[in-house]
Amino acid sequence: MSEHSRRRGPHDRAAAGESSGSADAPVSVPRPLRIAAAYGWRLLIIVAVVAVIIWLIVQFKIIIVPVLVAILFSALLWPAVASLIALRVPRPLAIVIALVGTVAILTCLIWLVVWQVAEQSGIVRERAIERWAELQEWILSLGVLPEEFVNEVVLFVSGFLVDQSSVLLSGVVSFGSTLGQVGAGALVALFTLVCLLYDGDGIWRWTTRLFPRTARVAVDRSARNGWSTLINYARTQIFVASIDGIGIGVGAALLGVPLAIPIGVTVFLASFVPFLGAIVSGALAILIALAYNGPLIALAMLAVVLLVQQLESHVLQPLVMGAAVKVHPLAVVLVVLAGSLAGGIPGALFAVPLAAFVNVVVITLSTGSWRTGDVPENDVIWRTEPKSIGRASDEEE
Repeated sequence: MSEHSRRRGPHDRAAAGESSGSADAPVSVPRPLRIAAAYGWRLLIIVAVVAVIIWLIVQFKIIIVPVLVAILFSALLWPAVASLIALRVPRPLAIVIALVGTVAILTCLIWLVVWQVAEQSGIVRERAIERWAELQEWILSLGVLPEEFVNEVVLFVSGFLVDQSSVLLSGVVSFGSTLGQVGAGALVALFTLVCLLYDGDGIWRWTTRLFPRTARVAVDRSARNGWSTLINYARTQIFVASIDGIGIGVGAALLGVPLAIPIGVTVFLASFVPFLGAIVSGALAILIALAYNGPLIALAMLAVVLLVQQLESHVLQPLVMGAAVKVHPLAVVLVVLAGSLAGGIPGALFAVPLAAFVNVVVITLSTGSWRTGDVPENDVIWRTEPKSIGRASDEEE
């Protein structure tokens, strides 16, 4: 270095550096933008992975849907199987008793529905036609709307109903064409259910070996918390569906509404889609009462539906189930809509339990509670596992 360079002051060297390196100097990115970009590309990767998983599920739905059905039914039946095992009943016999009992109950319900629909569907159809004609005459008697307009509306509604009937018939035909796939899926679900009830713990231990050794404890404990949540969810939904189905079905029978048993069974099955299922099935009961019995009985049926649902959600469920599952209505609606858009009826059925499972797994991992074995704190949006039940399940394990 020359003597002249050594004598240059710091300001001269800074100026020279700025002039010589201004073209190559990197552009300064604000720290908040760098953090947002870092979160953004990671979030895009997560969304891409989830999209690929959903795509794979849709492509292999013939296999995956029966397996998911088996997992959900195993969560429903495991408390009964565990109770029989605690009474010193051999595990294979306990599984057979639980499965045969479930099939017997479902068979009886289906027989009752088919019998009552065959007996009363014709009467309901005739009465609905009479009510429709009475409504048309009442509208014309008011003199507010011209007769031509009313006739056009009647023709439009009649055509719409005929079109929907043809769509329903084509759906039945297409369902019959895929009956073989349904039967194969039922066999896969039954076989998977038996395997899960008989050796679910062994299957899970093998599954955890697929993960790195350092992550096995975290995966195992978080998934067991999620499984406990799934069992609590299944218990709650069985209770909710039973109360809604029995209450609304008995109320319909007492009010003289036809098809009371099919109404009760429909409410029971629809209640497995939380929040939205109860609304849709309750509306169906009210429409049948309106078509057959008139507006006064329909209002009484509306009161019965509201009374049963409020009694179940605010009195019986907290009394019997405690805080087993308390889900914010906004979370339920968004999850069910997303599930139905992604997978139709199966998506709507599995959306809430899957979201509940994922929620508890993520909370267990993010809070680090898997290290201590404590049950993670419940959040405000999705309270799916009370501490008492969680600790009891841990102690049972």
